[in-house]
Amino acid sequence: MKLFRPGNREKSEEHKRIYALYELWYTAVDFMAAFTFLIGSVLFFSESTQTAATWCFVIGSICFALKPTIRLARELRYYQLGEIDTLADRLR
Repeated sequence: MKLFRPGNREKSEEHKRIYALYELWYTAVDFMAAFTFLIGSVLFFSESTQTAATWCFVIGSICFALKPTIRLARELRYYQLGEIDTLADRLR
């Protein structure tokens, strides 16, 4: 099974469930990144809150780094399912 193929999510009901779960996590992280960057931007208007703003940007950057990590984890989970299916077919 090749990674990052759009059709992978349609291979079975388990693939569809995994896609939905990981898409929820991806969207939640996306919102967290946007929210922390927005708060950080507002906090930069005041000199007294610039340290907090910097931390918001660091947290937002971590969230943005998590997004491709979530996608890769989903694809590896698909791959793992495919390997299990292949092994089950061999046993038959």
